[in-house]
Amino acid sequence: MQTILAVIVIFGLLVSIHEWGHLYFAKRAGILCREFAIGFGPKIYSFKKNETVYTIRLLPLGGFVRMAGEDPEMIQIKPGYEIGLVFNQKGKVSQIIINNKSKHPEAQVVQVEKIDLEKHLVVEAYNQEEELVQYEIDEKAHYIQDEQATQIAPWNRQFGSKSVGQRAMAIFAGPLMNFALAVVILIAYALLQGMPVDEARIGDVTSDGVAISAGLQKDDVVLSINNHSLSTWEEMTSIIQEHPNEELIFEVEREGETLTIPVVPEAREGQFGENEGFVGIRGPTEFSIVGAVQFGFTQTYMFASMIFEVLGMLFTGEFKLDYVSGPVGIYNYTGEAAALGIFVLMQWAAALSVNLGIINLLPLPAMDGGRLTFIGLEALRGKPIDPQKEGFVHFIGFVLLMLLVIVVTWNDITTLFM
Repeated sequence: MQTILAVIVIFGLLVSIHEWGHLYFAKRAGILCREFAIGFGPKIYSFKKNETVYTIRLLPLGGFVRMAGEDPEMIQIKPGYEIGLVFNQKGKVSQIIINNKSKHPEAQVVQVEKIDLEKHLVVEAYNQEEELVQYEIDEKAHYIQDEQATQIAPWNRQFGSKSVGQRAMAIFAGPLMNFALAVVILIAYALLQGMPVDEARIGDVTSDGVAISAGLQKDDVVLSINNHSLSTWEEMTSIIQEHPNEELIFEVEREGETLTIPVVPEAREGQFGENEGFVGIRGPTEFSIVGAVQFGFTQTYMFASMIFEVLGMLFTGEFKLDYVSGPVGIYNYTGEAAALGIFVLMQWAAALSVNLGIINLLPLPAMDGGRLTFIGLEALRGKPIDPQKEGFVHFIGFVLLMLLVIVVTWNDITTLFM
């Protein structure tokens, strides 16, 4: 239950803040946002606020903001169609009844001759007296089909009508919010837990390592390991990690005394699958608002560097599928982080947020980076790519992405049970 709650909270936070970034900057640009969704598939819960429907969907595999103009309008009205018109107090059409007109006795039934719902917002139609009349349409009018209301999208409210900069910002804002979230989480972590200090001093010992049984204690200053003098936490942990299952002689200063303590680090799996030494100690910390802010940015940068290091292995041939985790692997790692406490879980959430931001910025079809690539090409060409061709590329990219998710998920499952 602890793992499930942790996954729901972290997943919900990361996806929500990502999609909120898209939503906020799209609305600032004047784009009509029809839906803000967490998950895919059938709707579980929804409500409408202003012009946007907010939904939670069944499959927790991401989210989306549906902006007007990104997809073709589902409802098309052609000459000869009979529709019902409902007018507002200004005399403009506020509702266009597509079917079930008998359920709307207030509607005036007309036969369409010509209709423009994008530029001029008018409909020319024959009324009951067979007179051709032009009606003005309110820019926030709704279609009503099967008793479901859908707001029309005039051209100036569509994604494609906005400048290259506005569209690029609306797309880039999602990953940007993930980086910002990571910074905020890590600042909060540093304020609550303390900011790490790069000193060769033991901040605390944990119950799951050999340090406590060997005799190491909190606030011990480590002078040397195997006669190698130390001054930083990074130097000390590097030596420990490089010598799993090998005896190390710690020379420590404790309350003015110098002690010699032998310690044999346990072997644990490292970041890239290799064994590394582990003794169960935490680094020293200090509390500082300025330092916490600095820590938030520097640690976010460090997480990003690690991710780019793994991505760089694609080009060197060192990359392995084990370096990537799908939903099952993330679920498993989240459970392990939750078991180690809220502060480890906060760091894990920040790392996931940075990862989500970077992966989304890769120039791959169906990802934010792929969409930014097409916007960039438009800026260079001076005209947009054919929407049908772009849509086809994104569709193929989405299919390949889903195949990758399936392969990675299978790899996660086999790794868990082997």
